[in-house]
Amino acid sequence: METKINNQAVLKTEFAGQTPKRGKVRDIYDLGDKLLIVATDRISAFDVIMANGITDKGKLLTQLSLFWFDWLGDSVQNHLISAEVKDFGAPFSEQPEQLEQRSMLVKKADVLPVECVVRGYLAGSGWKEYQESKTVCGHNLSEGYQQCDKLSEPIFTPATKAEQGEHDENISFSRAADIIGKEAANYVRDKSIEIYLKAADYAGKRDIILADTKFEWGKIDNGEIILVDEVLTPDSSRFWPADKYEPGRDQESYDKQFVRNYLESIKFNKRPPGPVLPPEVIAGTRQRYLEAFEKLSGRKFVA
Repeated sequence: METKINNQAVLKTEFAGQTPKRGKVRDIYDLGDKLLIVATDRISAFDVIMANGITDKGKLLTQLSLFWFDWLGDSVQNHLISAEVKDFGAPFSEQPEQLEQRSMLVKKADVLPVECVVRGYLAGSGWKEYQESKTVCGHNLSEGYQQCDKLSEPIFTPATKAEQGEHDENISFSRAADIIGKEAANYVRDKSIEIYLKAADYAGKRDIILADTKFEWGKIDNGEIILVDEVLTPDSSRFWPADKYEPGRDQESYDKQFVRNYLESIKFNKRPPGPVLPPEVIAGTRQRYLEAFEKLSGRKFVA
């Protein structure tokens, strides 16, 4: 079957006899004891999928996740089995053009129903809450922080997983522990902060600030909790160019904040359906994803 393309962006994958679960960005094929995860070029903002996509976005997200999975090495286990299309089996390996660079064969896991967010800087919803109450998700913060200031230490600020089209809701750590259990909550909190600190240090040496990031964790059959989904990408993180960083204002970014800012400028109501993004927003967003990949991985991207 033909890949659905809009302005050269892959918005949908299709394979004969296969019915994927389609998320905001990914098409997920259930292969029994494994999953095939395909990152399309769809883009969402405010938890709403836009009408058109960002060319090569799925490839850049996947390749950056693969870089981080490898870089993190033995410090944390992850779900990756293979990113080689030849390993996927029929009918997928027979149509590599839909899958090259944008797909991963992974272990099946029960995904924990909590978004694991680590914030090193005061931005986004955290900044909004701080202005009102001097707190962020149950953390009491000191007076005097400006917008986008670096926090004295990273904080773990979990969120509930929203249904598609709905918004994630920030919650306290105690609420997260109620949802997934205290032992699991302690583990994902500590590991998420550990990974954030390592990645932030690495990014900083490449002139990128990792302001915050979101991790997904899942439990496999033996009870082990592993890192799943994407990791440390522009879709799950705020990346800022260090040479342009200035507290007290919004920052230029390598993530989809460029799309969010456009949507705010047109007074988008943050409900489906998403609007068509103009060519300059598509090109500008693609360039930001491309720069993030190349600076962080140290590799040139070849589509």
